[in-house]
Amino acid sequence: MHLIDTKTNKRYEVVVDIVDEQDFKQITKSKFFFNWKEEKKNIIYKLMLDDEILGLMSCFDNEGDKRIEIKLLSVSKENRGQNKRYERIAGTLIGYACREATKRYGIEGCVSLVPKTQLKHHYIQQYGMMDAGKQVFLEGEQLLRMLKEYEL
Repeated sequence: MHLIDTKTNKRYEVVVDIVDEQDFKQITKSKFFFNWKEEKKNIIYKLMLDDEILGLMSCFDNEGDKRIEIKLLSVSKENRGQNKRYERIAGTLIGYACREATKRYGIEGCVSLVPKTQLKHHYIQQYGMMDAGKQVFLEGEQLLRMLKEYEL
C-alpha cells in the first residue's frame, strides 16, 4: 500500500491499522472534521505514514449481508482539495475495507457506504462503486479491482 506525494510523485509505503486509545490524542475534529470518539462502537482504522495519521475509516461488519459498511471516512485536513500533500488516502482505506470483506466472506463479500449527496458521483467515478439508491457499494469484479489497484 502506498501514497503518492503530489509535489514530487514519490511513493511512500503506508500502514493501515486499528485505532487505539492513545491515537485519539492526535485525532481532532479540526484535523479530521468529525468527533471520532463517537465512532468507538465500530471498528476504526487509521492510515499512517511514519507516526502520522493521514486518514480514518469507521466500519461496521454486517455479517448477515456479508458486507462491511463504511460508516465514516475522512482524510486529514491538509490532504484535501487541490493543494493536498498525498494522493490515494481515501482509496487505500476503501481498498482495505474490501480486503477485510474478502477475508471474512470470500467472493461473496461486499463493501458499502452512504455518501453525502455531493460525493456520490465521485465514489462511482473514482472507485467504480455501484449505485444502490441511498448507498454505493463494491462487490465482485469491482471489489477485486480495488484490491488490485491499491495493492491489498
